[in-house]
Amino acid sequence: MRKILVIGSGKSTSYLIKYLLYKSTSENLHITIGDINLENAKKLIGNHKNATTITLDIFNENSRVEAVKNADIVVSMLPARFHIEVAKDCVTYKKHMVTASYTSPEMHALDEAAKANGVVLMKEIGVDPGIDHMSAMQVLDRIRDKGGKIILFESFTGGLVAPESDNNLWNYKFTWNPRNVVVAGQGGAAKFLQEGTYKYIPYNLLFRRTEFLDVDGFGRFEAYANRDSLKYQSVYGLDNIKTLYRGTMRRVGFSRAWNIFVALGMTDDSYTIDDSENMSYRDFVNAFLPYSPSDSVELKLRHALKIEQDDIVWDKLVELDIFNAEKRVELKKATPAQILQKILMDSWTLAENDKDMIVMYHKFGYELNGKKHQIDATMVTLGEDQTYTAMAKTVGLPVAMATLAILNGKIKTPGVQIPITKEVYEPILKELKDFGIQFNEKEVPYLGYNPLNN
Repeated sequence: MRKILVIGSGKSTSYLIKYLLYKSTSENLHITIGDINLENAKKLIGNHKNATTITLDIFNENSRVEAVKNADIVVSMLPARFHIEVAKDCVTYKKHMVTASYTSPEMHALDEAAKANGVVLMKEIGVDPGIDHMSAMQVLDRIRDKGGKIILFESFTGGLVAPESDNNLWNYKFTWNPRNVVVAGQGGAAKFLQEGTYKYIPYNLLFRRTEFLDVDGFGRFEAYANRDSLKYQSVYGLDNIKTLYRGTMRRVGFSRAWNIFVALGMTDDSYTIDDSENMSYRDFVNAFLPYSPSDSVELKLRHALKIEQDDIVWDKLVELDIFNAEKRVELKKATPAQILQKILMDSWTLAENDKDMIVMYHKFGYELNGKKHQIDATMVTLGEDQTYTAMAKTVGLPVAMATLAILNGKIKTPGVQIPITKEVYEPILKELKDFGIQFNEKEVPYLGYNPLNN
């Protein structure tokens, strides 16, 4: 049998494992799941005859190398920072590797060695990055193939709560890593292109510069800019494009309310707060407000940020219970961002019966035969339950499909790569439709730049 090693069995692996098990008989596969904790792995494979689990500590070089050597292809579902050692083993022992994570400089440095050994190191083939790459390149290539000149490309993705589980004023719950939500946008100004001009949005203004997006059947969303919208400009062949913008989607009103935390300094992760373990939630809020012997924390906050008592933003803050004097932080030497994350997890953790949702929106502007055109493409995927989530589906299925395609010799190009070639994206996007993951395209009048970002 052909052996697939899956390293890691976290929340994003459910559909990946389900797909590979379904294909295991017809494709002659044996799936081995390696993890330091096997509880979830055993739950996912049940008693399937074509799957086994092994205890695998990736920091144990001997066991890691032995597991890689015994596989025909390796799927790494580890946290991004841990992929590199696995990738080095794969290059050394000439094993292909697939992962959904971004391509780090260390990973890119393996490109020549991977090519020399005929090894495919497929990166960024989850949802974002992944489905965003494939769906964008499919339309961009189609436009270029008919002689069109790309003048605008905007791309947005959001991991959100499904409409039937949307029951708080923020219209949001954590569907992925909470920390990434709390520190989003930090580390420099957001950079993008607007009508041929480089534009920048500093972090303190990021959540006040949003674009509105309407998705048929799901209503209106807003999007704030990603930190570097130009990261894939050359990769996508868009060196001469006029407008290039990538952003993160939320429901309308989220960003204005989130900006309160930014303005207060609660999302800062660069220093720790003294005696944080003994703080109440109320103490934490008060730590960022001026001293007053008579005014309450609530009054000081409203005054400092000019929030009217009947403003929905105020109701959103109250809903989070951040003024509670009894709830304790209980985190020692914690940063403001870590404390805020703990507070938010009280309210934004998915309940047992909650479902998540992935939304993606692309805009393509192009010139053809002297006229300007625009295509808008949207994709919405809903989760089934807490195991088979929309996030796991849109991350795991592309990874699984690419793994099988490489194993079957349908993806042959060696080296470190992302899924931007027809060899990769055409068959995977076609198969994803069988699982309900597909884009709805429509021709709309060319609008050019969004006035909000001018």
